[in-house]
Amino acid sequence: MCNYTILEVTEHNALKEGLFCIKNPKYPGFKLKLEWLKKRFSEGMKFKLLKVDNEVAGFIEYVPAENAWRPVLAANYLFIHCIWVYPKKNYNRGFASLLINDCLEDAKKQKKAGIVVQVSKGSWMAGSNVFVKNGFTSVGVKDRFELMAFKLDEHAANPAFVNWEENQSKYNGLNLVYAHQCPLFIKSVDEMKQTAASVGMELKVHLLNTAGEAREAPSGYGVYSLVYNGQLLADHYISNTRFKNILNKEL
Repeated sequence: MCNYTILEVTEHNALKEGLFCIKNPKYPGFKLKLEWLKKRFSEGMKFKLLKVDNEVAGFIEYVPAENAWRPVLAANYLFIHCIWVYPKKNYNRGFASLLINDCLEDAKKQKKAGIVVQVSKGSWMAGSNVFVKNGFTSVGVKDRFELMAFKLDEHAANPAFVNWEENQSKYNGLNLVYAHQCPLFIKSVDEMKQTAASVGMELKVHLLNTAGEAREAPSGYGVYSLVYNGQLLADHYISNTRFKNILNKEL
């Protein structure tokens, strides 16, 4: 096995160690993500980097499920927001399993009921294969999303989805609902506002500021939703080019 370490990122070492998906501290999303993380650390969030032979090969972000930024209910679990291994040379080398097992050990120390993760065959979420491999089982499916859990307490209640469809009717007009949980979103927000204005529409932008607000978001992803008059148009990050296509074809 290769030499590896799992390093916890804090507000004190983030500038030195980086945030994995955003490597340039000068990029606006880096600062926004870091400020978001600083607020979350007090809520129990962990952001950890996997270093293999002194090179960063992956990361995991998890939090007590009561503070998860997803439309889920999972009392006394840890919830994995994100897990990512990159570049491709690091695929299929067991690195994701190392990160999952580290999270599992943390769950045991905290005497949690287990770990829960939301997966999808679509964009912006991990697939189920690596979790099945590590002993997770399916506990719920809704639309393209699936909840998977590794139970440490067999008597604990299963995690469950919140019915996000009920929240879509709250949004009239064209709305973008997002959070700084993902630092990649910010690059398209201003462009999308300008694109909407160019066709005579107003894009109403709603920034989610708490986990409770994200839990009541209008999509399964929680931290990104594009909604028009109660109709969900996108449940994950889209480029400005994709947004233009939506405006031309669907509105």
